[in-house]
Amino acid sequence: MRTFVNFLLVVAVLLLAIKLWPVVALILGAMGLALSIGGGLLGLTLGGAFAFLAALLAVAFVVVLVLSPLWLPVLAVVGIVALVRRSNPRPV
Repeated sequence: MRTFVNFLLVVAVLLLAIKLWPVVALILGAMGLALSIGGGLLGLTLGGAFAFLAALLAVAFVVVLVLSPLWLPVLAVVGIVALVRRSNPRPV
């Protein structure tokens, strides 16, 4: 008897699920649409931010390359001075 009641319960739940499937599909579709719109907006925002950051990095790289005739000799002089100061310890 208990098995028959369980079988009827499973059949009732299946019928209810079949009857409610359009509502469930509508809810899942609306959730998918909302998530895709949100993901698209996030992708556009982050894509724009990354494009701006890449452009800014490219400009900074060009500035560093253009100014390298100035800062490379200065960097070499600073390195030589630091090496000389370190090799000659000062008496206390």
